[in-house]
Amino acid sequence: MLPEPDPTLCRALADDLRSAEFSGASLRGAWGAQADDAVARGLRGPAERALGDRRDALAVLGRLWGLGAEVSRVDAEAALPRLGLAGAVRLGLVALDGDRVVPAALIRPQPFADAEGDVEWWIASDLDEAALGGSLPEDHVLGVGGASQTLAKLQLTWRGGSALDLGTGCGIQALRLRRLVSRVIATDISERALRFTRLNALLNDVDGIETRLGSLFEPVEGETFDRVASNPPFVITPRVAGVPAYEYRDGGLEGDALVASVIAGVGAHLEPGGVAQSLGNWEYRDGESGLDRLRAWVDPSLDAWVVEREVLDPLAYAELWVRDGGTVPGTPDYARLIDAWLDDFARRGVTGVGFGYVLLRRPLAGAPTLARYERVAGGGDTAFGPHLAACLENHDRAALLDDEGLASATLRVSPDVTEARHHRPGEESPSVIELRQGGGFARTIEVDSALAALVGACDGDLSVGALVDAIAQLLDVDAEELRADILPRVRELIVTGFLTFADA
Repeated sequence: MLPEPDPTLCRALADDLRSAEFSGASLRGAWGAQADDAVARGLRGPAERALGDRRDALAVLGRLWGLGAEVSRVDAEAALPRLGLAGAVRLGLVALDGDRVVPAALIRPQPFADAEGDVEWWIASDLDEAALGGSLPEDHVLGVGGASQTLAKLQLTWRGGSALDLGTGCGIQALRLRRLVSRVIATDISERALRFTRLNALLNDVDGIETRLGSLFEPVEGETFDRVASNPPFVITPRVAGVPAYEYRDGGLEGDALVASVIAGVGAHLEPGGVAQSLGNWEYRDGESGLDRLRAWVDPSLDAWVVEREVLDPLAYAELWVRDGGTVPGTPDYARLIDAWLDDFARRGVTGVGFGYVLLRRPLAGAPTLARYERVAGGGDTAFGPHLAACLENHDRAALLDDEGLASATLRVSPDVTEARHHRPGEESPSVIELRQGGGFARTIEVDSALAALVGACDGDLSVGALVDAIAQLLDVDAEELRADILPRVRELIVTGFLTFADA
């Protein structure tokens, strides 16, 4: 078990890391961009070769905690003058083996940027497959992985008083939430994970984070929050002998029941106006849509926005997560585990597994006004949080307007929106008109000439109603019929961020 972190030792470690300039930029500069990218893929050899025989503090700590490689006792003592090797052992970060120092954890710089500015934390976690030289133990505490990065990009920029990080792992979401709220409760079923969370909070001098041991919402029964974030152990894993169940990714329930429990239970822990954001997998079963199954889990008193990014077939899903556990193709264990996954899916009639984002909100007053369950494949490395926040604010404002009110509103086209027109050879009029979004989810939608004309004219000058009347006259169509056709589509463009209110 990881020892309970000592605040004095954590401060000493932070001082040593700071003195060594142990940052993402410095490490990338030390071993080069190509090796740095290889480290992110679990290959440490190129970085070790690039460091060569360097023995300065950055190189030594980079080997020890950036790569998870042994270093000499003499070099480690020189690199940790304040903490000392005894302190590193007491924190559970190294073990001593004669004249060698063996890493017991990783510490990696983690940059983050939001409306509050730029920050870089040091995040400690368990050794990865590259450092272990094999598959992970089932109680492995993961560092900042791809799912953690995705959830961070989704986080709304709204501030609040309190937040819940459900299934905190190494504590990265708790650290991010703490920048927006004054108090964070971080929960996990793993005491080891909670100790890493406490270590990381102390190491980065972040207060206001309380950890609690327990499953799902048990540790916060009867409590409500302004913000909830959860990167739950959503991976669908066979519950049979011989299949490892990793705490960081496998929730211990059959199929997608863990995700269903998170979605169904979170509403009871949201303050009015409170928002919960999470990632998840959901099963498609014998022709039943995964999004429809998810819709049935959502508390009907909540606003809901669910974005499904992809659907994998059972074999592709099984291969993804068997490899993630460190079992490589071509081995007997790989084939055995794939069969276990496929048998498990077949028992429930699973034809696919969806992955995506779930945003739930308790309305401030009245009934919910938002129920979006959609498939969106676009977007890349965009920080979706500000985009989602703006879309929700636009939705809330538009929801208060009847059609007459919307017709009186003045809108602007968002600056990231472009238009593409496709013409068949020799034809003057376009056969297809598309509006394309440069930011957010990078949506592309097909529109007709009337809606394209309205969007193009939304410059904050004339009202929507005035524009519709002018377009109706230009196209020689009935203005009232055009208004009835176009206003619902204008609402959709507002919610998805193509249009925004001119005075926003």
